[in-house]
Amino acid sequence: MKLSDKILEEKKEYEERFSLATERIRSIYKETQEKDCPVRKHGAAFGECFFYTASFLLQIADFLEQKEKKKLSEYSLEELKALNTTLYQDVLPANYEKSFSNPAYAKKTLGEEFSTVLCTLYTELRSNIAYAFENRLFYLTISFELFIEIYNILEQPNADAKEVKSAIYYYFFDYADLMAEDNLHDSFDPEYDFAADIICHCDLQDLRYLYYFGEYISENELKTAAYLNTLSEEEIHDMAFTFTDGFRRGFELYRIDLSKKRAVNIRYRLGMERLVRTIIEQFRELGLKPCIYRAGTSIRQRSPRGKIGYTGSSPNKQYDYDHRMDDAIFFDKAYADRRLQVQKQVLESIKDLCADFAGPAVIETFGEEPFNPIEKEEALQYSAKQQKWKVEFQAANGLLTNEYIPGDQTSFSIIAYPLPEIGTDYENIFAETIRVNTLNQTEYLDIQTKMIDALDQGEFVTITGRKKNKTKLTVSLTPIEQPEKETRFENCLADVNIPLGEVFTTPQLKGTEGILHVTKVFLNDLEYHDLSLTFKDGVVTDYNCSNFNTEEENKRYIRANVLYHHDTLPMGEFAIGTNTTAYAMGKKYNISHLLPILIAEKTGPHFAVGDTCFSHEEELTTYNPDGKKMIAKENDYSLLRHTDSQNAYFNCHTDITIPYDELGDICVHTKDGKVIPIIQDGRFVLPGTEQLNKEL
Repeated sequence: MKLSDKILEEKKEYEERFSLATERIRSIYKETQEKDCPVRKHGAAFGECFFYTASFLLQIADFLEQKEKKKLSEYSLEELKALNTTLYQDVLPANYEKSFSNPAYAKKTLGEEFSTVLCTLYTELRSNIAYAFENRLFYLTISFELFIEIYNILEQPNADAKEVKSAIYYYFFDYADLMAEDNLHDSFDPEYDFAADIICHCDLQDLRYLYYFGEYISENELKTAAYLNTLSEEEIHDMAFTFTDGFRRGFELYRIDLSKKRAVNIRYRLGMERLVRTIIEQFRELGLKPCIYRAGTSIRQRSPRGKIGYTGSSPNKQYDYDHRMDDAIFFDKAYADRRLQVQKQVLESIKDLCADFAGPAVIETFGEEPFNPIEKEEALQYSAKQQKWKVEFQAANGLLTNEYIPGDQTSFSIIAYPLPEIGTDYENIFAETIRVNTLNQTEYLDIQTKMIDALDQGEFVTITGRKKNKTKLTVSLTPIEQPEKETRFENCLADVNIPLGEVFTTPQLKGTEGILHVTKVFLNDLEYHDLSLTFKDGVVTDYNCSNFNTEEENKRYIRANVLYHHDTLPMGEFAIGTNTTAYAMGKKYNISHLLPILIAEKTGPHFAVGDTCFSHEEELTTYNPDGKKMIAKENDYSLLRHTDSQNAYFNCHTDITIPYDELGDICVHTKDGKVIPIIQDGRFVLPGTEQLNKEL
């Protein structure tokens, strides 16, 4: 079913219910201003909370009505800017301290018992901004009804927070099947074309189009779109081709038949539409239609791992951080089982769409100031049981997804560009990034082959830091029996993972040990100071950083945002980055700390905690350009897929890079005791690789 048909169907089915709900909320809006309003018996702040929430929902309803009478294209740029600010004003930093969406303020004003549930409710209701722009009347209706249900509970003088929590629980539990159906169609069905329609049919020179998505629009989106409009058609074409051809070559590299695929998911930051439109055109020439879905707005879709899909700016990163675990209010084993059950049913119903899916094509951005969050004790956190259930759910969901969309039958492509927030050198940095993304592959192929030949002689590799870096690691390598035909390191050029510039392997866990340390690093939109991970037999045994005042806070921060609530994670990857051009760019413009991991991982050795780079693709035979077969795809955990699949994968992979200026030596140690230096004091010394030092 086309999205437009679904919208019409929902309009017929839910229009009356939505109208009734809206009228009831109008009466609540009036009631909450009266002194004898029943909810005020719990405290004056309760009336204020419901008043502001009702006001927001009526704003959504009024916008929907206005949109029926007047198309968004008839609004002026100033009107659209004002509307965008109004919709998001309550969570903007200037207003957040006294917003009921702020867990600390909610607790201060509403008290211990009800603050968490009402704060979570208000946050979930803010998803209606997206639903209103997409005309999804089903979600608008059921969320309006949820608000009314909870208001009715609080009208009772003996109201219990458990009743409110139960209402939220069954909202997600009862509608899990319909929510799963929409989520999966958004992900894999090109007919769900809300974003693609804007990208392909709007006048992109007229920046009003940015406000048609319903995301928060900052100067980053406006200035990015304006800058891309100054580039020539040839420049846009070449940028797009670097990306789409990398995606195509990924299928060649992994020997997967691209002609059998029909859809590709494009993920990006708003403002890049002129580039994305050309990418869509080039993908269509490859036989692929775009699936472009919004990053999750509902609390059921949020993740500490960041936003997946298209997105605008965050109106407030602290708000996002405070609410990243809001599903803790309802997440339990029964809900997890329900999610898996309906997910299975929907995947089965769309298995043809799943078979058509080629994979994700991701455009990342960088340049925003690193975010160092405030940890609030009032914000929801998973309990120990919930952490266990969450990890089990993610593992089972990963296996289920791989059943219908096998990892060895898809590929991907990923690239990154700077945002205007990076500073006055934005245009120069953008041009330099294009250069970094299009370096000479033949030159790097020769250098990286020499490096791999040396690495394949070793039993293990040692890595040390220098200056303030305390790294001292031993990485054990997979045994190799036929070095003339086999290799342990993949030679990574500019195909799926752009820019080029690394050789990587899956470490052997036994014998991999020591300390990995970086003085400052930016991972998944969060900043870390003095991040330290200790490994024994390839798994993390201890961890710390210096972000917060206490060791407990620092460990909790890492456990939630690096380990993703696992008790431990293995080292899933060891790599040596060779893109000294990217490193030099970072130093030249003083933006090293702003580079995304996609580029940063190429600017020194990096180590990933979590799954290997070959997660769910272990059976896929791959070769380096020199014809050698890649054999180091497994570790002790991924091998469990044959006997204990639930514990084979962690569904996360976080790269941590040591920059060249903190790096001491990287040496290969052979079976007969020979030591082959690759890098000494942060400089390449292996014969045939010295030219990489020119940029350093």
